[in-house]
Amino acid sequence: MKQAFLVTTLFLAVNLISAQTEKPIDKIVSEKFENNFNSNDFEKIFNSFSNEMQKALPNDQAIKFLSDFKNQAGEIKFREFRKYVKGTFASYKTVFENGVFALNISTDNKSKINGFYIEPFKEDNFPIIDRNLTKLILPFQDEWTVTWGGDTAELNYHVENKAQKNAFDFVVTDENGKSYKTDGRTNEDYYAFGKKLISPCDGEVVLKVDGIEDNLPGELNPIYVPGNTVILKTVNNEYLFFAHFKQNTIKVEQGQKVKKGEVLGLCGNSGNSSEPHLHFHIQNVKNMNVATGVKCYFEEINANGEIKRDYSTIKGDKISNIITVGNNG
Repeated sequence: MKQAFLVTTLFLAVNLISAQTEKPIDKIVSEKFENNFNSNDFEKIFNSFSNEMQKALPNDQAIKFLSDFKNQAGEIKFREFRKYVKGTFASYKTVFENGVFALNISTDNKSKINGFYIEPFKEDNFPIIDRNLTKLILPFQDEWTVTWGGDTAELNYHVENKAQKNAFDFVVTDENGKSYKTDGRTNEDYYAFGKKLISPCDGEVVLKVDGIEDNLPGELNPIYVPGNTVILKTVNNEYLFFAHFKQNTIKVEQGQKVKKGEVLGLCGNSGNSSEPHLHFHIQNVKNMNVATGVKCYFEEINANGEIKRDYSTIKGDKISNIITVGNNG
């Protein structure tokens, strides 16, 4: 895969900043907002709004809102970037004189504020999971190739995304390293397309999304990035995320208990995917918008002709399961 699964949220059809580190432009805009807020220069804040924002919140309304809030909350004493929420909003834990709030600011490509809102700050009390405890097999049969995987940006572009930072992308390649048979213009030309994808362990299906059309190779669907999707919950409360299934091939239902090796569906090219492949990662909670990625290790696999135990694959690995499983369905 070249550019799949990058920029939109699983649950909202809006753009999502893939990196959970503060963008330089947001840093600049938020600092100016804080300085102007503390100096009561609400007119400057209004002037920093985009045209659309100014129409939605006219000058007199904007100044009244900011002035009233300043009178109640006081000055900003401390502000810390936390994450991106609701698509493009940079969210800051902001300590005012009289309370702690989440200050959420969205900027456009002209460095203008095109949205902001303030709400009571709530800490994320999500479980911290460093690695999987559940023993996993690979989620497929035969030999596949890791196109993205590892802990550095060179090995794995996913590392900059909080939920996907430990993700893998898998394809099937031939002896020449090609993922397709002839010219790669159709999905059927790709070795991975239609391959069975299996459950790496026993688990429960907590999300199923199906019915999304497969893209033509080279095209992307940024509206619903993961495409046809399955999320499995393990007995250890790890959430296994599978993306880009072939349309209408998912064989399991939400709420269903599945066994290790059971067929989940067929590999496809749905969502923000440039070619047929499997995107797979583990996260600590079900909701990808707030999840943190979990380092994934496979119990015992063949990697590049060697048996590897408790192994996390990296870009370039050719991998397969030691034992043949997954003939169900």
